[in-house]
Amino acid sequence: MAFVELQRLTPDAIDAVVELDRRSLGGMWSLDAYQRELDSPNSDLLVLSLPASPASSSGSVSSPPSPLVGLGCLWAILEEAHITLLAIHPDYWGQGFGQTLLYGLLECACQRHLEWATLEVRRSNHAALALYHKFGFQEVGLRPKYYKETGEDALVLWRSGLHRPEFQDSLTLWNSQVRDRLADSGWSVSIYL
Repeated sequence: MAFVELQRLTPDAIDAVVELDRRSLGGMWSLDAYQRELDSPNSDLLVLSLPASPASSSGSVSSPPSPLVGLGCLWAILEEAHITLLAIHPDYWGQGFGQTLLYGLLECACQRHLEWATLEVRRSNHAALALYHKFGFQEVGLRPKYYKETGEDALVLWRSGLHRPEFQDSLTLWNSQVRDRLADSGWSVSIYL
């Protein structure tokens, strides 16, 4: 079984995050933008990373795979967790990593005692919509032509009740589902939030 870690971004991984952004999101945010997020007390920036392999630390000439699998960010705005991005490296799509990151972001929102979460998603991104619906998000609005490069609309999704006691039960269930989904793909996760 392979291992992956879910944790907060540290300054030493910021260049890798910019590269992952370029590969997964087409360069949505710059190095300076990620540095601002890292420095902001109102942002939670999470990464899924592969632990360093013994071969990469022994000076092996072969290049190890990218150490970052995914990243996610939320802004804490008053009582709201605004999920600003969730990206998975294309080599790792379809293995449960998006579910893992979304779980981590919602856990961070709960730790901050936020009341609801919101995000925008491309209307055509059916895989993301299915993921968000699985976590209780509902469509509440539309942002016409939100994505400038394509003119595509964004759906606005909303998840309330993060501050309610039963949300803790949901987090416990999702933690189990995340671990099961990753195990089905041959992964084990360590979570450090």
